Amino acid sequence: MDTPVAPGAGAQSPAKQTKEQKEKVKAEKAAEKAAKFAAKQQAKKQAQPAQQQKAAAAPKAHAPALPPYEEKTPAGEKKVIQPFDHPHFQAYNPNAVESAWYGWWEKSGFFKPQHGGSSKAGKFVISLPPPNVTGALHVGHALANSLQDTLIRWYRMKGYDTLWVPGCDHAGISTQSVVEKTLWKKEKKTRVDLGRENFVDLVWKWKAEYHQRINNAQRLMGGSMDWSREAFTLDENLSAATMETFCRLHDEGLIYRSNRLVNWCTQLNTALSGLEVINKEIPGRTLLEVPGYEKKVEFGVLTYFKYPIDGTDETIEVATTRPETMLGDSGIAVNPTDTRYTHLVGKKARHPFIDRLLPIVADDYVDAEFGTGAVKLTPAHDNNDYQLGKRHGLEFINILNENGTLNENAGPKFQGQKRFDARYTVVEELTKLGLYTKKEPNAMTIPLCEKSKDVIEPMMKPQWWVSMKEMGSAALDVVKEGKIKISPESARKSYERWLENINDWCISRQLWWGHRIPAYRVIFDGEPDEENDDTPWIVGRTLEEAQSKADDKFAGRNFRLERDVDCLDTWFSSGLWPMSILGWPNTEAPDFKNFFPTSMLETGWDILFFWVARMIMLSLKLTGKVPFTEVYCHSLIRDSEGRKMSKSLGNVIDPLDIITGIDLESLHAKLLVGNLKEDEVARATKYQKTAFPNGIPECGADALRFTLLSYTTGGGDISFDIKVMHAYRRFCNKVWQASKYVLGKLPQNFVPAAQPDNSVLSVPERWILYRMNTAVKTLNDALEAREFSKATKIAHQFFYDELCDVFIENSKSILNDGTPVEQQSVQQTLYRTLDTSLRLLHPFLPFITEELWQRLPRAAADVPASVMLAPYPTYDTDLDFVSEAEDYELGIRCAGGLRSLAADYNIRSDGRAFIKANTAAGFDKVSAQLPAIKTLCGKAIADVKVLDLDMTEIPKGCAVYVISADIVVLLQVSAQITDISAEIKKITAKIQKTNIAIAKQEELLKRDGFEKVSDVVQEQERKKLVDSQSAKENYEKTLEEFNKLSIGDSAETKA
Repeated sequence: MDTPVAPGAGAQSPAKQTKEQKEKVKAEKAAEKAAKFAAKQQAKKQAQPAQQQKAAAAPKAHAPALPPYEEKTPAGEKKVIQPFDHPHFQAYNPNAVESAWYGWWEKSGFFKPQHGGSSKAGKFVISLPPPNVTGALHVGHALANSLQDTLIRWYRMKGYDTLWVPGCDHAGISTQSVVEKTLWKKEKKTRVDLGRENFVDLVWKWKAEYHQRINNAQRLMGGSMDWSREAFTLDENLSAATMETFCRLHDEGLIYRSNRLVNWCTQLNTALSGLEVINKEIPGRTLLEVPGYEKKVEFGVLTYFKYPIDGTDETIEVATTRPETMLGDSGIAVNPTDTRYTHLVGKKARHPFIDRLLPIVADDYVDAEFGTGAVKLTPAHDNNDYQLGKRHGLEFINILNENGTLNENAGPKFQGQKRFDARYTVVEELTKLGLYTKKEPNAMTIPLCEKSKDVIEPMMKPQWWVSMKEMGSAALDVVKEGKIKISPESARKSYERWLENINDWCISRQLWWGHRIPAYRVIFDGEPDEENDDTPWIVGRTLEEAQSKADDKFAGRNFRLERDVDCLDTWFSSGLWPMSILGWPNTEAPDFKNFFPTSMLETGWDILFFWVARMIMLSLKLTGKVPFTEVYCHSLIRDSEGRKMSKSLGNVIDPLDIITGIDLESLHAKLLVGNLKEDEVARATKYQKTAFPNGIPECGADALRFTLLSYTTGGGDISFDIKVMHAYRRFCNKVWQASKYVLGKLPQNFVPAAQPDNSVLSVPERWILYRMNTAVKTLNDALEAREFSKATKIAHQFFYDELCDVFIENSKSILNDGTPVEQQSVQQTLYRTLDTSLRLLHPFLPFITEELWQRLPRAAADVPASVMLAPYPTYDTDLDFVSEAEDYELGIRCAGGLRSLAADYNIRSDGRAFIKANTAAGFDKVSAQLPAIKTLCGKAIADVKVLDLDMTEIPKGCAVYVISADIVVLLQVSAQITDISAEIKKITAKIQKTNIAIAKQEELLKRDGFEKVSDVVQEQERKKLVDSQSAKENYEKTLEEFNKLSIGDSAETKA
């Protein structure tokens, strides 16, 4: 094995010195950037006194900023509720509202299963997909946590035994890479300098710091996880589970050792599975940045050159996209039907740089039309050539060291060169010998390491592999049989497609941080140390077990055991997550017996194969059970421009910045902390200025959660926009102010009615209770169907549009002018709807609902301690006030139509309105609702009249809004119109524009594939069509009235 070099450094001393010089220059540039930033900040501070002096001369009109909120509640104790007149609670303040609750929830044990796995309602268990212990959480984690916590809180309130197990993944490659870079940056040392034991100790210390940061962030987001069961993939039990799995699968012959091609990352110095490789398509000649190279490297070029035929003057021309690999060539293949080369088959070509003869073989695999029709074969460095090499018994010659430099097999002229430097020197040397022919562009696929973006090299390595065919077939069957439901449908199809074409899994990783492979090489006295295909290996859960096995197997022989230095692929231990966190392999462990299988896995579709499929395979193999019965794959979050989030683009959003807020300068400053290049910092800064011109306002965890849930339609990726986030922050403020209003309208001695008397309810009260009951039913249905966006829409519409904008507004007149009986009834209804609303909203908005629910007056002492333990609202048939609700709904639509017309014609006060009904039934309904209509119209409308049935002519100069087939509302707008002809032109133009919108929507709804988009999107698009059609009808009716007015004006002019 080659001596490892510093991360990113060259293999030779001069290259290393160059790298150190580069690091120095980079550090100087970073210091210069930081100095400029500090100078800029200092200049701002120096400018402040003058600005403050100017401000003192002209006092500001708005109230001074509040000092930071200080929580007085002792940690872990129930929050001390402050009155609404407290400066931090007069308006919604997320920092103040969200303070203290989480510590009390956790200390009180509310996150633990409430019934020990024996609830009559059932159980609902989620294992949190463990975030990598490599740094801060991003908004994608916030999305996953919001979805999972919403379900956990919903099921908990429904009486289920709920368990949400948190934890972190040791993330072998990512964590080791980060720590190695930090070690080199701070001390100019490699892990080899420290030694394995000291380096692993260093990683454990690093893990402790970042692990705590991750957990704190998850607490701030409100996740109701059972922290007493927190797991880590390198914990004692999880490590034991990993060792047990390796040994069992090895004993059954499903894990085996083989020397074959692996995907090698020279930057990380480890093998990777095919899933960890990104295939980059390029159309032709392309220069790409490769880690460890100062200049970009050429790809997408087909290089032609000739091999001399041994013992003759002939040559054979070949073509390759990787000229450097010719140093490892051991044969040439041609198609047996290609007459150009028939006479050469069986002969040998001579390598121009190395004393090596290359057999020329015939194989049907060769495409006679591609290139020259002759293919150079490098079996040790190409997947296709590997198969041909096996078929024709060619030599497998490895020319690469693990760090990507060429070894002695490449010949003395090239040994020590970096692989892509040799790409150019090989061509130069071929040219000198007259063997180089030409180059031409060639479209190709470049395999890149997902982590380092290094170009992957196929290399021969003896590694441990898992045979996947049998386990893959079982994992495919349970999904096809419906034992596991995967949604959305696109994810299920991808899962099935992958498993139908599954390959064996390389699980060896050349790492020090992780689960060291429990396999021991047997080295007999007097025999060579080097491993070969016949080297015996012993597998054991412990060294003692391995020694005992070896003693039995090789009795009478002298030997020693040497443990494999490699670690297992991180996904191997992660694949055991749902069962190992519950106690497996101890199947008698209480948690395993009570809570396995789990109920659901919620994760991103991008790790469906890395993780989900492997969990299913391993669980079926080791326990005979599925690990969960449902998989919900959420979408990936992109920025507001639809781009994938990346640190180099500056569009990665820290959820804590959304919760607490951050100014633009601080966002810029974050870019200077890390490894971004100067041009990347500039690009990222530019994006931040566009996306966050005023920074990110403080929104709080509740608004963050609600926004992410509202985006989750089950369709494509999410384009995240901070403006939407701020809108839902305003919704939280609406919840706060409405609750404050309701509580302020309840008398001092108010006691909620234990059994409300529905018989005394007014029509508006029946309507709001009916709408509440409908929201309860549809929202429960939406969560059951995992329609998260629909659920938030239902909750938002009920609370904002129906409770606040309609019923609370209507209640004001009753509370002011109604009889004592009416007032008491409305107070009970306000309390009832608020209590239900807070419980309904709690899974989405845990903090604000707890803060407000704790303020509600109580009828009895046996009320649950927390809103999260209160029963979730359920549908009540006693509230099915269908006919009364329809009547009141008519009044709401009338008021809404008049408000819309008032807005269109800029009427803010003294508006005169009319309602025209064409049937007696319609006349009676709107007449009965007239007081409510007047109240709901607002200040713009001073008077509303219902026109008599026998009145055929409607008042002149009115704009029209169609409510239904037999009811229209009219608003007198003639005073606002100075030029009737111009107004008619405007309305005509609006009709034409609406016709275009209608045509577009109709075309969209008929388009192929529309039926495949999510139900939420379909509903939105259909509503757009209905709205456009309604608008057209209103414009046409108004145009009809304005034309009458125009004719009247013309007649008067002629007279």
